[in-house]
Amino acid sequence: MLLEVTGLSKRFGGLVAVSKLDLSIREGEIRGIIGPNGSGKSTLFNLISGVYQAEPGGRIVFAGEDITGYPSHEIARRGIARTFQLLRIFTQMSVLENLLIGYHPHVRYGSAAATLGSASVWTEERRLKDEMMELLGFIGLTDYAEIPAGELSIGQRRLLALGRAMAMRPKLLMLDEPAAGLSPVNVDKLLSTVLALKQRYGLTVVIIEHILKVVMESCDTVTVLEHGEKIAEGAPAAIKDDHRVIEAYLGKEMGDAEVRAFLKAS
Repeated sequence: MLLEVTGLSKRFGGLVAVSKLDLSIREGEIRGIIGPNGSGKSTLFNLISGVYQAEPGGRIVFAGEDITGYPSHEIARRGIARTFQLLRIFTQMSVLENLLIGYHPHVRYGSAAATLGSASVWTEERRLKDEMMELLGFIGLTDYAEIPAGELSIGQRRLLALGRAMAMRPKLLMLDEPAAGLSPVNVDKLLSTVLALKQRYGLTVVIIEHILKVVMESCDTVTVLEHGEKIAEGAPAAIKDDHRVIEAYLGKEMGDAEVRAFLKAS
């Protein structure tokens, strides 16, 4: 397994956001994490990526290394990159500069060499820019490389956030509601881009998403959370018909046939 989470819990005062959660992610798979609002999905991402620290007893192992309690930058350096539900881009900086920030943990020279402006620094910067331009081409933003990121549309900003995470050269890419606010056309574009990136770079991907179309059409396995606990896990086709999942999303007011129709239309 690339990622193994065992007994993971997180409390905020008297609120239990995640409760003794176990999760295993195989290398190369696309895993969907779904659940109603407040089910603990983003908290789980924050725990894995080091934004939050887990309660004692929880354990996170990535690529065979116990990373429990590591700070975010150390986790990122080991190959876990993520996007956030709320876009966090530097609007006054260019699109290309936003990607370069994502690559920062892998820069091969120090501050002293940069200050001196040695030939090796110039060579490295040229190589790095070429690599980032290739990535921009892959996500369809080449023509926007030099413009301020704040001038991008919401769909383009989502792609930029995805590209900046990819600039970190991750083994595991975690996407927190990457399709939020997008039109159906842009949802399809984002989905195809994620699948292409996975194929091109050999990624393992974990997606939190409320747009069930994204999850059902892209994920190998879906994990369902409710009140911080895992209530179901399996192939997308099986998850759609799981009574616990139906009740978690919509309560008991609708009949199963109505719920299945709703899920298929989502």
